[in-house]
Amino acid sequence: MLGYLLSGSYLLGEDGVTEVLAHQGESLQYKFIEVPCSEDYDSHKRFEGCTPRKCGRGITDAIISREEAERIRRIAEKGLSLGGSDGGASILDLHSGALSLGKHFVNMYRYFSDKVHDTFTEEDFHLYRDVRQRIQQKIALTFGISSSSMYLTKPTFFSRINNSEAKTTHDEYWHPHIDKVTYGSFDYTSLLYLSDYTEDFGGGRFVFMDEGANRTVEPRAGRVSFFTSGSENLHHVEKVHWGTRYAITISFTCNPDHGIGDPVLT
Repeated sequence: MLGYLLSGSYLLGEDGVTEVLAHQGESLQYKFIEVPCSEDYDSHKRFEGCTPRKCGRGITDAIISREEAERIRRIAEKGLSLGGSDGGASILDLHSGALSLGKHFVNMYRYFSDKVHDTFTEEDFHLYRDVRQRIQQKIALTFGISSSSMYLTKPTFFSRINNSEAKTTHDEYWHPHIDKVTYGSFDYTSLLYLSDYTEDFGGGRFVFMDEGANRTVEPRAGRVSFFTSGSENLHHVEKVHWGTRYAITISFTCNPDHGIGDPVLT
């Protein structure tokens, strides 16, 4: 048993057994782990053909190329160059315009209205929309629902995390949480990683906190991790110890009242 725990996918850590669902160094066509749905969805209006009845978590390296991930990361880098948090976690939301600046947030489209068109291109926003659509279609296929029944919802945002000391609670990204509890509109959550664990940064793995074991995803540029948003997928992100971790969280709801449109360069 001990030899099994110490083998490639299982490690014995301080918190017990940690299973690595996806290593940074491997390219996964597709992996899915089904888990029982929580009761979280029962306290919200159900939308037949969309609200999760099958729950779980999926990982794929096959729908977004590493070259596309690099181009998407450059969008994040350009936007965040206008601001950035004083602490370790900076946010850029192309939909609302929310941008970390010091200890606060500003609306990038208003605060930097004279710079936005010099910062982004129409091609940037087209790529963003295309990537969102591919991820949405993969989620729909996996959970047996129609992609047209899903709606992009807020917050959907880029994150840049380094090892700077937290200055406000917004910098404390590492706390365990449940997306459906934090944001009632969420039904399906996805993350597109834009940098590589152990190459671009240390720490910063994504951890599903299951009873009796932690199950981790090691970020890899172009890797998409997606999951149903209820308490069946309690999770946290490890603290980043060195380097810079880039990702984008893309969130979906079944409730059209909570839907948002794709960002437009106006």
